[in-house]
Amino acid sequence: MAIANVLLVDDEVSFVESMAERLTIRNLETVSALNGEEALAQLEIKPDIEVVLLDVKMPGMDGIEVLRQIKKKHPLVEVIMLSGQATVESAIEGMKLGAFDYLLKPCEMDQLISKVKEAAAKKRKHEEKIIEARVKEITSRRP
Repeated sequence: MAIANVLLVDDEVSFVESMAERLTIRNLETVSALNGEEALAQLEIKPDIEVVLLDVKMPGMDGIEVLRQIKKKHPLVEVIMLSGQATVESAIEGMKLGAFDYLLKPCEMDQLISKVKEAAAKKRKHEEKIIEARVKEITSRRP
């Protein structure tokens, strides 16, 4: 079983290809998208995605807007923002909108893998709590 199911979103094709390969080698299931619209479409067709690695600066829909849409439609999916030109403002905005973390590119692979593991574990724990609450609700209705 993969460590996590990851959606990698970045407009730089070479970055996406090399990063996807590096993540796959480390036992992560990886799906890629080259823009925000494609990322949102991937989330609709692949409901098992747990963590999104999301570039902040992209043409068209930027990472902050993509994050906003992800949290609206898929609130349990964890998002790690990545940026080569980070600003304090974009980091703060991303965290306010619910990003799990914010990393600078290029980031250490060990650090990235560690953050992905933490984010996936957080999502799984939230899902378990939801299931437990539903089971409790159903069993409490019985006479």
